[in-house]
Parts: sequence; C-alpha cells; structure tokens
Amino acid sequence: MSGPGAFERATSVAPRSPGWYDAYLAEGWDIVGNTNGGYLLSIVANAMVLATGRPDPISVTAHYLAPAGAGEASVEVSLVREGRRFSTARGALSSEGTQRLQVLGTFGDLDRAPAAPELVLGTPPELPEPEKCLRIEPGEGFPPPFTRQVEMRLHPDDARFLEGARSGTPTIRGWLRLPDGEPVGTLALLTLLDSFPPTVFNVDLPIAWTPTLELTAHVRARPVPGWLAGEFRTRFVTGGFLEVDGELWDPSGRLVAQSRQLALVPRGDG
Repeated sequence: MSGPGAFERATSVAPRSPGWYDAYLAEGWDIVGNTNGGYLLSIVANAMVLATGRPDPISVTAHYLAPAGAGEASVEVSLVREGRRFSTARGALSSEGTQRLQVLGTFGDLDRAPAAPELVLGTPPELPEPEKCLRIEPGEGFPPPFTRQVEMRLHPDDARFLEGARSGTPTIRGWLRLPDGEPVGTLALLTLLDSFPPTVFNVDLPIAWTPTLELTAHVRARPVPGWLAGEFRTRFVTGGFLEVDGELWDPSGRLVAQSRQLALVPRGDG
C-alpha cells in the first residue's frame, strides 16, 4: 500500500507547542456513540512517542475519565524520566473542554532490545483458519461502527451471542488485523487489544456498553505481517466490575502484546 493507512491517519497528531499536540477523533471509531478506548489510547501514545523520541509503547496504563465523541481534541504530554533505554511520560487527552483519559507510559525501541533469555509457557489460542471463523461487520446499531475499522474473525464457539445464544464461558478468541493490508505497528496493537466484543457477552449478562475504567497494555514485540491471533478471558465478575486479560500472537507464534482491563458490568440500559 502507498501512503498512510486509515489507522495511521485516524491516530495522527500534530505538534502545537511544547508539550501540546492537536488530534482529531475520527468518525466511525465508536461503540454506541462513545469512541473506542483502545483507539483513544493509541492517539495519546502517538503524542508520547513524539515527545519521548522512542517509537514503541512498552507499558502503558490509561485511566478513562469520561466518554468521548468524534471531533477535535488535544493531547498534553510531560516527560517524567528519560533513561538510556526507556523514557517515561504522562499524557492526557481532552475534548470539548473535558479531560477524557490520562495515561502513564514507558517507551523504548524494540529493535534495540539486547539479547536476553526467554521462557514462554503460554501458546497461541487454537483457532480455525480465518476463512472458517465468523466475520464481524457493523449492522443496524450492533455490531457497532468500530468493527469497520478492524477486521475481525471470531471463533465460531465464541460468537454464539450474535445469534442470541451464549457459550457459557466468558472468553473471546479470534483473528485480528487492520483493513486493506495496513501494517500493524506497536501503536496499532494498543487499539487491537481493545477491539473484540466483551467476553461477558458469552454469559448471562446484558449485551450492552461495557465502560472501561482502566486499561494496561504491555507490548512485547513488533508483529510480523498477517493475521494476529487473540484470546481474551474474564475470571471474576464481582461488585459491578469485571476484568479482561488479553493476549495477541503474530503469525510466527510470538506473543506481541498483553493487556488487562477493568470495566463496569453492562447494565443493559443503553
């Protein structure tokens, strides 16, 4: 492909003054009118990349303060610490005079990571080929417009909620990639980690908006081209909260990103 892809354009930021960046929250990246949290995180992280001079978000944590709609936005970034390998910064995104999220992140360069021993006890999820999985596309209200921005193929066993059935297990597995062959960089991983439908749609809970309170992402490696295999699980739904633990694996079988998200249990009132 030539020129920037849709994701790169939608997450671009422009320096305005020291520590400040202009952004635009694009149309069509929303869930029932609220802009997707992973997409917002990618925008803030992009500004933090420019501010730190480090290309990769190694570990980022976002606290979501208020929903955001499409439109103009600004990102403020301040440097916390600059080291030889990593830089840590704070970022905050605001729109319409309201701060929407705050982010603390450590950034580095995965291409310059020193050789180190590895121990990998996990494995990619077992999935049918993408062509044998269920393609998720936007419909009349559900699935939401955001599903047009990310190509998704869900494991048939985990997509029963789309037909009014439930698997009974709060797990979502499937394939992910950006449309039109756009490469998935480390900033895009932050969005892909928050792309699948909520895991609790597969248990006896409402199929409704599940607001994120906090999202932490760990980026482990740059993915090679191709479909990413994802697996997201919930173990505890208590006190009105739920957690989601996620993994993304690239076609080489390498773990490229992990996440933990704390969200509110869907209420079913829209």
